[in-house]
Amino acid sequence: MSDEAKWYVAHTYSGYENKVKTTIEKTVENHKLQDQIQEVMVPVQTVMETKNNQRREVQRKLYPGYVLVKMIMNDDTWYVVRNTRGVTGFVGPGSKPVPLTEEEMRKMGVLQSKKVSLDVNVGDSVKVVSGPWADTESVVRNVNEQKEKVTIVVDVLGRDSMVEIDFADIQKL
Repeated sequence: MSDEAKWYVAHTYSGYENKVKTTIEKTVENHKLQDQIQEVMVPVQTVMETKNNQRREVQRKLYPGYVLVKMIMNDDTWYVVRNTRGVTGFVGPGSKPVPLTEEEMRKMGVLQSKKVSLDVNVGDSVKVVSGPWADTESVVRNVNEQKEKVTIVVDVLGRDSMVEIDFADIQKL
């Protein structure tokens, strides 16, 4: 059994998402389970709504009827969430909850991709620290902030070739 908390999806009655979130958080506090149930989330997005010719921002649930719970799955945590009033079960085949992958969490907008910032400019000397070009030293020809990549020149079979390298794979010399 892994000690690392993962994100699980609990299915709730529609409209009960915030009540379920609050109830789980209170139960965690009362039973001192903060190390096992680490976070409860009802993902929302802010949208502009026009009602009676009045424009205002409102919070809309991204996944009505669902609550995300970051927890270490064991009998105690399963029992706490499963027996919370308003919860109808976990998402997963049968009675076995299946954790969300990091990729699924990113697609849902819950996990942000880690941004790598690098202080390099065109003309700077860099060394590739990982990947197929590890230990190659070169000069930066282009910096693409959006893709988090730099273009450098490497020797391929005696010819200079341009290759794109991730920010994470280089260091400035």
